[in-house]
Amino acid sequence: MNPYKSALNENLKMFQPGEVSPVALGPINLQTPVVLAPMAGVTDWPFRSLCSGWGAALYVNQMITARALVEENSVTWKLAEFGADEPIKSIQLYGTDPKYVATAVRMLKDRLDVDHIDMNFGCPAPKVTRNGGGAAIPVKRRLLGSIVEAAVNAAEQTPVTIKFRKGIDDDHLTFLDSGRIAQESGCVGVTLHARTAADLYSGHADWDAIAELVQTIDIPVFGNGDIWEPWDAVRMIRHTGAAGVEIGRGCLGRPWLFADLVSVLEGKGPQFTQPTLELVAKVMIDHATRLLEFYDEDETTVIRRFRKHAGWYVAGWPVGKELRRRLHAVSGLDELESITKEFDFEAILPPEGVRVKRSHTGGPRRVALPENWLADPDEEVTLAATAEANVSGG
Repeated sequence: MNPYKSALNENLKMFQPGEVSPVALGPINLQTPVVLAPMAGVTDWPFRSLCSGWGAALYVNQMITARALVEENSVTWKLAEFGADEPIKSIQLYGTDPKYVATAVRMLKDRLDVDHIDMNFGCPAPKVTRNGGGAAIPVKRRLLGSIVEAAVNAAEQTPVTIKFRKGIDDDHLTFLDSGRIAQESGCVGVTLHARTAADLYSGHADWDAIAELVQTIDIPVFGNGDIWEPWDAVRMIRHTGAAGVEIGRGCLGRPWLFADLVSVLEGKGPQFTQPTLELVAKVMIDHATRLLEFYDEDETTVIRRFRKHAGWYVAGWPVGKELRRRLHAVSGLDELESITKEFDFEAILPPEGVRVKRSHTGGPRRVALPENWLADPDEEVTLAATAEANVSGG
C-alpha cells in the first residue's frame, strides 16, 4: 500500500465525527473552522484563489500596515486587493498607533468593503520589536488595548480578530492577557501562534498554551503551529479544545492540504488528495498563470516572484539537484512548463517529505526590545513610526 495512504488511514482511526462545530465570527459562519493564515508576500489573491478551490472556510489576505495604507502607498493598496468573486474579504492589518489604525479600518471598509479584519501582534523581526512593535506590543497592555479598541470601534459591525504569540520568551508570557484584552475590546476571536518571539519558528508549538487560553476566555480560539498533516489538526483540537485551526507554513507548496483537513475534520474518512509529482506540476503552472494574470508587471518579474513557491512545491520530493537549481533560476512560464515536464509524474511524496519545513525557520534567539521595555506592563507608551515596518509577522 502507498505509505502516505497507509499512514493516513491509521491516523484516521483516532478521529470521531462531530468533534468540531461551525464557528461564528460575528456574521461570518465557518462551517469547518480551517483558516489560511495571512502571510506577507504569500497570501495574495492568486494564492488565495488557488487555495480556495480546496475547501477551507476562511482565507486571509496578507498583512498590510495601517500607516502605509493611510498615506496612500500604492504598493500597500495593491497588496490589499481582493478578487472580484472572493466570498469573504478578510485581511490582516498591522498598526502601532490607534489613530492610524482606526483610519485604516474605515478606509478598508469604505473602499474595499471588507468582511473581516485580523490584527497582527506576533511579528518577531528585530527591526520591529526593538522599536516596541510586533510581538513586543502585548507586553504593554494599555497600548495593546488602545490599538485593538480603536480597530473594533472603527469596524463597527465588521468582525475583528487578533493574532499573537505566547509572549517575549518563557519568562515573559503575555498570551492570557492578550486574550482577555481581545475579548474585553470586542474581538470575536483570537489566534495563538503557540511559540514565543524568542522561539521564532524553532522547536515544537506549545499546544498546552492554546488549551490554557481556551479555558481563560469565552471567544473562539484558533490554534496555529505545527500542523503539517491532516491528523495534526485533529490532535490539536482534541488536546486544546480550540474552536479551529489556522494553517501557515504547512500549506506552502501544498494547497491541497486544505481539502484533506476539511475531509478529516468533517469526519468523512480517507477522502484525501493523493499527491504525485504530476499534481505538483499542474498546480505549479496554475499558480504561476494566476500570478501573471494578477500582477501588471513583465513576465520575468512575476515568475521571479514565483521562485520561492517553486522551491516549496518540490520540498521533500525526489526531483534531483539539477531540476531544483533550474527552478530556483526560472524566469518564464514556458521555461517553468519545460522543467515540470521532466518530473517523474508517477512519483509519490515520501513519508519523510510531508513534514519538511518551508519558509521561516530559525531560533531561538534573544528578542531585541527598547530599553526597560519589560519593566512596567501598565506603562503608557507611544511608538515611533519605525515600529511599523512592513514586514512579515506571526
